[in-house]
Parts: sequence; C-alpha cells; structure tokens
Amino acid sequence: MDTIWLTGAQWLAVLRIGLGLWWLESWRHKDKKGWFERGTGIAWASDVAARHRWSAVRSGFERVVAPRPREMAYVVVYAELALGLGLVAGFLTPVALVGGLLLNLLYFTLMIHDWAEQGQNAMMSLISAVALFAMAWQTWSLDSALGWF
Repeated sequence: MDTIWLTGAQWLAVLRIGLGLWWLESWRHKDKKGWFERGTGIAWASDVAARHRWSAVRSGFERVVAPRPREMAYVVVYAELALGLGLVAGFLTPVALVGGLLLNLLYFTLMIHDWAEQGQNAMMSLISAVALFAMAWQTWSLDSALGWF
C-alpha cells in the first residue's frame, strides 16, 4: 500500500478525541439539577457503597464522600467536563488521561457488582492507558502546538 489514510500518531489523536467526546457525553447526559440540588448521583453511589462487598470501599466512601455530598457531586460532574474538554483539545493531555484513568478505575471499583456498566469503564480505562503510553498528545493538540510534553 503506497499511502496510509492516517498516520499512527493521527489514529492515536482520533482515539484521544473519541475518548474526550465520550467524557463530554457522560457530562452532557447527567441530570445536573438532580446531582446538584437533590443529590441523586451521590445518593445512588452511597447506596451502592453501603452494600459493597469490600469494606475499604464502604469505609472510604463514608470518610471521603458522605460528609460532603454536594461538593463531591460538583467534583464528579465537572471532572467529566474537564476531562472531555482536555482530551478533545489536547490540553494538559497526560493529566487528563491519568485523571480519566483514575476516575474510571474508581467507577469500576464502586460498581464491581454491576457488570452491565463495566464494559464502558474497562474500555475507557484501556483507551486512557494506550493514549497515555503512546503519547497521544503529539498530534492535533494544543499541547503539541504549545510545545508542551
């Protein structure tokens, strides 16, 4: 084959941007009023954590999240927005990839009993790891344009 439609670096950028769009969709479809005013997201997570088979998840949730449900709702919702914007624009990409990987691993751990959600978390984690180790910020990114990383 004489020509390749996209280079390897460009395909990695497509993967990074697609992951960012996935995070933006996660942010977009959240009922923000429910999360911020009624605490629906944190209440759901509290119920899941209370029944979790691992005591570390139960106690960690009780120590970190339960005392500050409103603040944690904002952290979760706006972390997804920040991750999406950072990955789509390629801005602070390594930070966004590590943050996304950690957030997906947290979701994975919290919902370990619910295998219906685990495919999404596993794939997003895999994409984050591949994009991080393959340095997917080298093409079509603000990081590259600014000479960062």
